[in-house]
Amino acid sequence: MKPLIFCAALAPLAWLMLGLSGFGGLTLGPNPARELLHFTGKTSLNLLWIGLLASPLQYVTRDVRWIRPRRMLGLFAFAYALLHLLIYVVLELELDFSALGRELVKRPYIVVGMLALLGLVPLAATSTDRMMRKLGRRWQSLHRLVYVIAIFAVWHYGWQVKKDLTEPLLYTAALAVLLGFRVWRARMKRRAPQRANTQGGT
Repeated sequence: MKPLIFCAALAPLAWLMLGLSGFGGLTLGPNPARELLHFTGKTSLNLLWIGLLASPLQYVTRDVRWIRPRRMLGLFAFAYALLHLLIYVVLELELDFSALGRELVKRPYIVVGMLALLGLVPLAATSTDRMMRKLGRRWQSLHRLVYVIAIFAVWHYGWQVKKDLTEPLLYTAALAVLLGFRVWRARMKRRAPQRANTQGGT
């Protein structure tokens, strides 16, 4: 499964490269920079959502293989988010960092997006098996930060949309379901010992 997911996660990047080269008449539209910006941001968002989907799929199918590529998906989500930022700084701002402050005031959704990206940094840095063993139980606690990151990411996306909110609302609804599942599972786990004690007492 991992090689297939690795290739699938690279497919959006391949599509962008083909669009930039004009291969087969494929283009990125009249504003390539803006298309690159939107496409990389949405790809990062999609990969985050797919990674969050792994636990519900594992629970429903009782197949742990859904969990195994989750860290890989997270790393690709970070890579596309970082590419998203680089495209913004290089192509939109043209490396004019003096304009960044004005942009942050004018477009506060950029701040939210940067918070999401900064949150991904420690997760990417601790994604190896070695760091997982070194941190122990703290590793899982740290990587729960992905839930906050996902909220910031969809907030960043939805805040910048001016007219048609259909897609941001769909992403928000999907996130609500994915996070709601985790809340339900946590409650079920807390209730399990109570039910066991009650049955044992009877």
